[in-house]
Amino acid sequence: MGSKDSLIVTVLAILVFKDYLCESGLAATVTYDHRALVIDGQRRVLLSGSIHYPRSTPEVWPELIRKSKEGGLDVIETYIFWNYHEPVRGEYYFEGRFDLVRFVKVVQEAGLYVHLRIGPYACAEWNYGGFPTWLHFIPGVQFRTSNAIFKEEMKRFLAKIVTIMKEEKLFATQGGPIILAQVENEYGNVEWAYGVGGELYVKWAAETAVSLNTTVPWVMCQQEDAPDPIINTCNGFYCDEFTPNSPSKPKMWTENYSGWFLAFGNPIPFRPVEDLAFSVARFFETGGTFQNYYMYFGGTNFGRTAGGPLIASSYDYDAPIDEYGFIRQPKWGHLRDLHKAIKQCEGYLVNSDPTYERLGVNLEAHIYYKNTQECAAFLANIDKSLDANVTFNGNSYNLPAWSVSILPDCKNVIFNTAKVVSQRSLGDLSYAHPTTMRESLLGPSAWGWYKEKVGIWSDNSFTGSSLLEQINTTKDTSDYLWYTTSCNKQRTCQPVPVFLLAVAFHVLFYLETVAGFGYGNHEDASFTLSKKVTLNEGNNTLDMLSMIIGLQNYGPWFDIAGAGIFSVILSDLMNNTEDVSSREWTYQIGLEGEYLGLDTISLANSSLWTLGSDIPINQSLIWYKTTFIAPEGTGPLALNLSSMGKGQAWVNGQGIGRYWSAYLAPSAGCTENCDYRGSYDASKCLKNCGQPAQTLYHIPRTWVHSGDNLLVLHEELGGDPSKISVSTRIGQEVCAHVSESDPPPVDAWTPNLEVMSLNPEVRLSCEQGWKITSINFASFGTPEGQCGKFSQGICHGENVLSVVQQACIGQEGCSLPVSAANFGDPCPGVLKSLAIEALCSD
Repeated sequence: MGSKDSLIVTVLAILVFKDYLCESGLAATVTYDHRALVIDGQRRVLLSGSIHYPRSTPEVWPELIRKSKEGGLDVIETYIFWNYHEPVRGEYYFEGRFDLVRFVKVVQEAGLYVHLRIGPYACAEWNYGGFPTWLHFIPGVQFRTSNAIFKEEMKRFLAKIVTIMKEEKLFATQGGPIILAQVENEYGNVEWAYGVGGELYVKWAAETAVSLNTTVPWVMCQQEDAPDPIINTCNGFYCDEFTPNSPSKPKMWTENYSGWFLAFGNPIPFRPVEDLAFSVARFFETGGTFQNYYMYFGGTNFGRTAGGPLIASSYDYDAPIDEYGFIRQPKWGHLRDLHKAIKQCEGYLVNSDPTYERLGVNLEAHIYYKNTQECAAFLANIDKSLDANVTFNGNSYNLPAWSVSILPDCKNVIFNTAKVVSQRSLGDLSYAHPTTMRESLLGPSAWGWYKEKVGIWSDNSFTGSSLLEQINTTKDTSDYLWYTTSCNKQRTCQPVPVFLLAVAFHVLFYLETVAGFGYGNHEDASFTLSKKVTLNEGNNTLDMLSMIIGLQNYGPWFDIAGAGIFSVILSDLMNNTEDVSSREWTYQIGLEGEYLGLDTISLANSSLWTLGSDIPINQSLIWYKTTFIAPEGTGPLALNLSSMGKGQAWVNGQGIGRYWSAYLAPSAGCTENCDYRGSYDASKCLKNCGQPAQTLYHIPRTWVHSGDNLLVLHEELGGDPSKISVSTRIGQEVCAHVSESDPPPVDAWTPNLEVMSLNPEVRLSCEQGWKITSINFASFGTPEGQCGKFSQGICHGENVLSVVQQACIGQEGCSLPVSAANFGDPCPGVLKSLAIEALCSD
């Protein structure tokens, strides 16, 4: 056996042994030094991805983990969600979507590691940042500072999670997959607001974590003052310039944002994969050895789990795996190839610190030496617009602007972050094409409805002598709080044709009928509503419904940020005003429909519902219910609520989230083709301007059954339920366009092999269970256009379609070399490319 074959066998043996350790439950020691995490005495380069277990369902966890592993990940990172694990103090819940032990074991069965971010503060755009609301009501408590009450509760929960993991033998030293744990979360971003109490709290949190004896390292992210032995880590869009606070700690990146979260009223943010890959490559180029994507799969904020203000139900995050569990291309594929290239360099990356070499203006190399003869290199062009040719080790290389090339042998470029050759997907669940989607309209028949009462609806209301803050009043048992008062036109309010209202979040204002409504946005939830009204002679009742859209989850002292109606002022045309905020108000927590349980299956056939085909539409505060047959298939469903206004939805009693189709994003600020070059931030690349942030709502397949399924909606503003539809994906259109000048597949290269001897390839693959059923376009020569809009150029091979069909039809995937030897040469001397569009289906 030759030396090349020996090396391949050695690499395969190491990879297989790593999986064996995870799956078989063999104990492993985990430590660290200045270069990397050290597992059983070996420094490791680790690629990680965040998947939050409650944002999907247990039935799909194995599939998500499988796709993560196939994408090149070594580690799955997740937060722990205290408010759902301990909804009542001392009463714990670890079932269903919150079965943490089951999730960790699914990861272990796949042969991957786990980074457990216990916190217990999570942020994560999760309601109240993951804190249980009962914690807020313990007398004398102050969150995230040196407060004895808070520290006692936090330590108790940390110990609870650690104990569970130990009892299940899930730490690496017990044969489990957990190699890292995290205490607190991004506290360094807000520590300034807590003064000395914050500094003391950081030291206490570190000491407490270490005292729990997990036998694996602890980290604190965004925490420059993390005490030894806690590793301080970086969060952000770029972390190549990050340096740990001690020369004995490795350079680690716990949150590399694959996109950004979605908020009602905002456009949809996305991050080009060229920039994401650039950030990852730069991190490993400059000495990093652990990197995590936040998120690798984002999922869904089911029910009322979304944080605030105004976080949407979709937590898709433009992640490599989309909200519904489908692979997002080309992001997933381009990053998979990047991971393969980085792993080719692992032996060099963990052996030495990088050596810097300047190649020109905004041009640089970082070299990792194994010995004087062997090295790996990263060549970077950090210019925002100018491509460049550079000379390195006597060879010439082209570097596109804002890109990194990876040379695992300091000679051959096997990957460049700006050159995307992986396949692309056409459309998503909003792309309703009959060949890829199965959709059914619910229609106007067989609906029931219940009109919610305005204002005080029961005898459990109560009065107060001033306006009450909403969260302290409702204790987050409901999104809703009624504020009711009265005024007499002949006395207090005369002449009062103008009503001014200063409020927060979202409010409906009634004076017999809807008189107005107002709302804020994610960036500033507070707002002022000014409304002219005509009062009746005598007594007038003013009813105001304040609606929270997720409790705040981030910021200094966020736990005491208020919500609700803060000021009510009456004014006349002469600008004479009366502040009625301190008069007597009557309060009602929640809605009557909530109290009755209209969202539950048990009331589906109740006489409370009015039945008929003449559905009342465009009415505020109304409940709707109907049944539907789920479209055939095994995949997830999407509920299209674009015809509705604002509210909540349930399927078979399961909350699928809040919706707000009536809130449109600003019409300006989006770009069809966002330039990946230059620093990215959450507002750089936006789409869907002038449209609702979200109209499709995820229904897990396991939440429906054959036969009738119950859909219940609570509509707050007004909509038309007869136009609601439900759909599922039954296929996908995929495409690729690869040039003769593009790099060959990363996994085709082996040491001592010249890249120039290899051909680029078009590689197509379908989601598991689907096969390529047709080729919609194929051209070798000079095809023009983009995926979905390809056309033949002036140079086109004659038998390309038949060659592609023979190689691909009936296959789950296929690979075709981009070479005249494969297709003939229709135009000698001309740079040619291969473009293919294919349909995958079941």
